[in-house]
Amino acid sequence: MEERYIASVDLGTSKLAVCVARIQDQNVEVIYYKESPSLGIRYSYVLIPGKVKEEVRKAISEAQQALRIKIQQVIVGLPRWYVRQETASASMTRPEPDDLIQESEIKALKSMALESYPLEDSTKEVIYGAVAQSFSTEDSINEPENDIVGMAAETLEGNFKVFIGNRRYSSNIDSVFNDLGIAIAKKYFTPGITAKAVLKSEQMENGVALIDIGAGVSSVTIFKDKIMRFYAAIPFGGNSVTNDIKSECNFSFELAENIKKAYGACMPNKLSSLGEKSIQIVDEDGNTTAQVSVKYISEIITARMKEIIEALLFRIQESGFASEEDLRAGVVVTGGGAELVNCANYIKELSGYTVKVGRPRKLFSCEGCPEASETSAATSMGMILSARNDRFLNCVNEAVARNMTVPQTGSAEIPEDKEEATPVQEVVEDIPETGTVIVGVEEVVRQKETRQEEPEDDYDPYSQTNHPTIEETVASGREEEDERGVFDPPTPEEIKEYKNRKREKKEKEKKHRSLFNFTWTKHIKETVAELYDDMNNEEV
Repeated sequence: MEERYIASVDLGTSKLAVCVARIQDQNVEVIYYKESPSLGIRYSYVLIPGKVKEEVRKAISEAQQALRIKIQQVIVGLPRWYVRQETASASMTRPEPDDLIQESEIKALKSMALESYPLEDSTKEVIYGAVAQSFSTEDSINEPENDIVGMAAETLEGNFKVFIGNRRYSSNIDSVFNDLGIAIAKKYFTPGITAKAVLKSEQMENGVALIDIGAGVSSVTIFKDKIMRFYAAIPFGGNSVTNDIKSECNFSFELAENIKKAYGACMPNKLSSLGEKSIQIVDEDGNTTAQVSVKYISEIITARMKEIIEALLFRIQESGFASEEDLRAGVVVTGGGAELVNCANYIKELSGYTVKVGRPRKLFSCEGCPEASETSAATSMGMILSARNDRFLNCVNEAVARNMTVPQTGSAEIPEDKEEATPVQEVVEDIPETGTVIVGVEEVVRQKETRQEEPEDDYDPYSQTNHPTIEETVASGREEEDERGVFDPPTPEEIKEYKNRKREKKEKEKKHRSLFNFTWTKHIKETVAELYDDMNNEEV
């Protein structure tokens, strides 16, 4: 069975996610997924290519060293903001009316529509993509693509949704990867791609609005009859919530973000026993620097989320697909913002729609990469699932791939889960008995559910400081390695030095850690995640 590898890079406002998947036929096995903070990206577009390049360099290098591979090309997503949708059409007279319409003619018609579309300024704009809406012949009107193929007709007309974005924001992505010596195999306009990861076929057929709440951009994408019918975005998201907490509580952005992730919830009136609970911020000497109630944090979050949700609901009304008949499957919410407790409940309360949380469906295996199943990974998984159909795409150097060692996890393709989702709950569990939570400034998030591991020590036996850069190796296409190359295992001396440095660093951090020690006023076995009921949001 032929084996290929696909590597994706999701350039988000707050995170940069690198994913590597092994493809065998249509089976997908995620063997690497890691998120890291992003720099130089605003509202999902690359604003400062120089900063983004360095972050991508580090992220790609970590993936290469972890898997002992050479990534030669990647698939990436296009920005979600500064994108407008227009309509385009094209028609043709077929030379052989009695011949059946072929897929090639549909593609040709789409190309005609895009080539003839009049951009307002071709130096500043570029078409990100197009989606076929309907086709007509002299005998039939507004037929879907699947039905028009195989018909006999003299004339053929197609109608398309065209998505137009900023040319510079697309070329900035090219600049980043060109400088790294890594080719871009595919660019995706991600709203439709994300849907592949989180939505079921029947949802897209019956009508569904996919709300994606990112850090800098939130968007809504509507599907009906399995066709993407509408897209709109707003420049607000999770970062807006964090900035509100920062401003209201006089916290740093980092502390505000960590508190949001650990304690963030919408609908404070639906949270039990909050009036007595508070978060106390202490310094390294144990002195209290700030104290804020969990209820107040929830009130701040809810106020901003109300604005974001109402703006997205307005876009749904604008779409012309807002009726219950059009949206029989209701709303699915995904993205990092969907992890806020009671987010789905709040959307349901404000809209009246049935609301579910959309996590990547079980269409792939990801043993050892649990983060790949979270809402924040939906776009990355969507790109991987879309790219797997290109049987000629292989992002990894074949010579290295043959020698790489990746744990086998069995069959990669998992049948679609048909179980009914758990209904949305209205009430959240009580906070633990203690009335005050004492928090250091930096370690709030580490108490939530599955904790992030401590960052690796700066020293690495595979450091690019002492060895040829991986990017240079990729760019030159060399298959051979130095006597001591980046893919060689560390020596015993290197391992010993690595352990000594790591031990010294931990001892130093223990002495000087200033704000990020997390202590309860009494010993509590529950994690911070158990402050709220995890079942309060229904999953797809």
